Amino acid sequence: MSGGDVGAVMQRALYVTLMVGGPIVLISMVVGLAISIFQAATQINEATLTFVPKLLVVALVLMLLGPMMASQLTDFTRFVFQTASEVK
Repeated sequence: MSGGDVGAVMQRALYVTLMVGGPIVLISMVVGLAISIFQAATQINEATLTFVPKLLVVALVLMLLGPMMASQLTDFTRFVFQTASEVK
């Protein structure tokens, strides 16, 4: 593998990481922010109030976007193996 091939694999790895992890992190942050605002407004300090809704939303996102994430990971794995097999 040349330096260009390694760079291409690393670039694709970062892209796939963002595509697979990004939706989960963003949705979790939005839900956490909404619950934090609710807790600040009502002065309820319960740890499970933040944990349970985020857990449910992340599970829902994984059910809805799981096939897309699996497809991204499969395509990346194929790309890595194709790139590695083209070694001169």
